[in-house]
Amino acid sequence: MSIEQKINTAAKYKGLSQAELARQMGLKPANLNLKIKSDMLRHSQIEKIAETLGAKYHHYFEFPDGTRI
Repeated sequence: MSIEQKINTAAKYKGLSQAELARQMGLKPANLNLKIKSDMLRHSQIEKIAETLGAKYHHYFEFPDGTRI
């Protein structure tokens, strides 16, 4: 599963669109989408995505209930 697929699946799991995730991170949706599509995310940005989703990221997102994506 690509990082794009992981982010979108994790966001959907939390009931968020990618656009809403971006807004909650203080980013413009188009900017986040471009970074994800072009595989230009730094590790710190992936950690911020996980934090915004209320998850931890270990090459997967892990939620408090034990679900891993």
